[in-house]
Amino acid sequence: MTRTASDPKADRVIPNKQAQLEAFREYPEGTTLNTDQGVPIPHTDDSLKAGLRGPTLLDDFHLREKLTRFDHERIPERVVHARGSGAHGVFRVYESLADLTAADFLSDPGVETPVFVRFSTVQGPRGSADTVRDVRGFATKFYTAQGNFDLVGNNMPVFFIQDGIKFPDVVHAVKPEAPDEMPTGGSAHDTFWDFVSLTPETAHMVMWLMSDRAIPRSYRMMEGFGVHTFKLVNAAGKVRLCKFHWKPLLGAHSLVWDEAQKIAGKDPDFHRRDLWTAIDAGIYPEWELGLQVVDEADEQKFGFDLLDPTKLLPEEIVPVRRVGKMTLDRNPDNFFAETEQVAFCVQNLVPGIDVTNDPLMQARLFSYLDTQLTRLGGPNFAELPINRPVVKVHNHQQDGFGRQTIPTGRGNYHPNTTGGGCPFLAGAERGFVHAPQPVEGTKIRARSPSFADHFSQARMFLASQSAAERQHMLEAFQFEVSKVERPAIRDRVVRLLLDVDQDFALEVARGLGLDDVARTAWLAAAKPVAQRLKPSPALSLANQPMTSIRSRKVAILATDGADGDALLAVKVGLAREGACGEIVASRVGSLVARDGSRHMIDKSVLNTASVLFDAVYVVGGEASVATLAARNDAVDFVREAFQHGKAIAATGEGAALLTAAGVAAPGEGVVAGAAADARFVDQLVDALRQHRYVGRIQPRSS
Repeated sequence: MTRTASDPKADRVIPNKQAQLEAFREYPEGTTLNTDQGVPIPHTDDSLKAGLRGPTLLDDFHLREKLTRFDHERIPERVVHARGSGAHGVFRVYESLADLTAADFLSDPGVETPVFVRFSTVQGPRGSADTVRDVRGFATKFYTAQGNFDLVGNNMPVFFIQDGIKFPDVVHAVKPEAPDEMPTGGSAHDTFWDFVSLTPETAHMVMWLMSDRAIPRSYRMMEGFGVHTFKLVNAAGKVRLCKFHWKPLLGAHSLVWDEAQKIAGKDPDFHRRDLWTAIDAGIYPEWELGLQVVDEADEQKFGFDLLDPTKLLPEEIVPVRRVGKMTLDRNPDNFFAETEQVAFCVQNLVPGIDVTNDPLMQARLFSYLDTQLTRLGGPNFAELPINRPVVKVHNHQQDGFGRQTIPTGRGNYHPNTTGGGCPFLAGAERGFVHAPQPVEGTKIRARSPSFADHFSQARMFLASQSAAERQHMLEAFQFEVSKVERPAIRDRVVRLLLDVDQDFALEVARGLGLDDVARTAWLAAAKPVAQRLKPSPALSLANQPMTSIRSRKVAILATDGADGDALLAVKVGLAREGACGEIVASRVGSLVARDGSRHMIDKSVLNTASVLFDAVYVVGGEASVATLAARNDAVDFVREAFQHGKAIAATGEGAALLTAAGVAAPGEGVVAGAAADARFVDQLVDALRQHRYVGRIQPRSS
């Protein structure tokens, strides 16, 4: 008996995701310790023994349960994207997009859709550092009234390969090498560059990986991309093609390589901590959702194939339309239960959003579901609280490991009469219907000729970078490939780069000690770039918005005898702009200013470092500055921040510490003034807005 639900608005109201999760939360306050079966436990410090020094008894059920649960606390980590951090939030569309899509969450500005976002690195295991050079995952789960929609993307709009059948190859190549399980968290080794040099389709993505995009300042200052071309389908069945973007309202900013390496040692949890503390402080990260929409008829008009995941659609050709805002406003209650157990699946689609024939995307539709069966113990992972949709689930799925739902119906099949035909089929007007598409052709294992140009967009990306960004890319290639032990692989990498840009390739070669003996052979083998594309300014971080200093951290160097008025004025001025000033002294505890006021110290120069801050301010006060100037670590603190291109400021006698650190006179992000000058705080804020002064960063290669 086949029936459909009669009310098209049934189950359309989005329940509160936080309230839904409340039933699964456990609060320990005021409770009594008991077993998993609810048996009260009066003692948990000693096992049950035959006498004080006798053997432990098998009938100690509490011991056995406690150890069994401990032994099985860990689940297999993700093969890729193992190292991550997540947060809850909400999304709201600015205006109805019903003309583009039947997706409810994009059609009603009055609806606030719950989301959970997980950020991650790709290569390293769960214990690796946050700031390694790597792609960053940017996966968003929308808990919509039509079911869960997962936008599983990265902080780069393209990928290494064109067909998903090569995904195991690229991951095996970039992961730690099989014989010795090294290196952890990095791509600077033989197997990765061997794969790259033998696989020309990687050229564009490798340019991104060697750019500053691979070492973001924070998750909150990182763009996100859906990578693939999707379909948007409206209620009338009209199909359009779409690229998804996330645009951070703080702008996209990066670290510098020396800084990123030092942070990995000083605080390997740097990005995790940054996200958590910002949300905890009420400085909620925000992104705007952007769409690039193209009519199906225009699919082939851009000179490349929109189904090719190694290509991007330049914003100067099709502008990004910002359609809504996502705000992350709540940290997880438990990392394992939420961030670790969240399962993103590319197949999690809602009516109005469909997939294309992108061969990488097609493989992901299978792979992301399949991997959860091992990680989360079976097919019922969608019943875990973090993965549950906010709408009630009614279907005929049965049994399996970890089943939580208790089905009460008799008709666990379709069609049926024993259960009154329930659950009914959704009507076509509200159910998911795949966009009709003609499909025909010869069964073939081959690549479309429209995917053949591997170098034009790689060259466009390089040409779009500022001079400083290009220098950083050059140094990144030289660093990474210098770690490659086999000369033949280094040679092939240079040959690959010759097909992107000959001048750049030869600069890389010089830094690798590959002299001009092979120059003639290399140049003769180089292929002409298929297309000479115009630079795309949107691809340069130098063109990102630099207006806000919200959540930026400023180290305020001060100790006993500091100018208390100046210290407070700067802290208040920074807080007014949403930034945070932390007092870094010669010790922890508190300091006594020269006016007798006492100020709590946040950090000492022993337990923190300049790389963990965005700027440095040295407070005046003769005694304070003399104490700091006598310490090499305090002088190095200022010197290192200056070398990393950060804003540097001082008032009064604080200028002496700048001189001791070799910091030049005011200019290019260096601000000095009198303590009583009301303009000083404004000048510091303006200097901090620029994020970084790249002219001060010395090139590491010639």
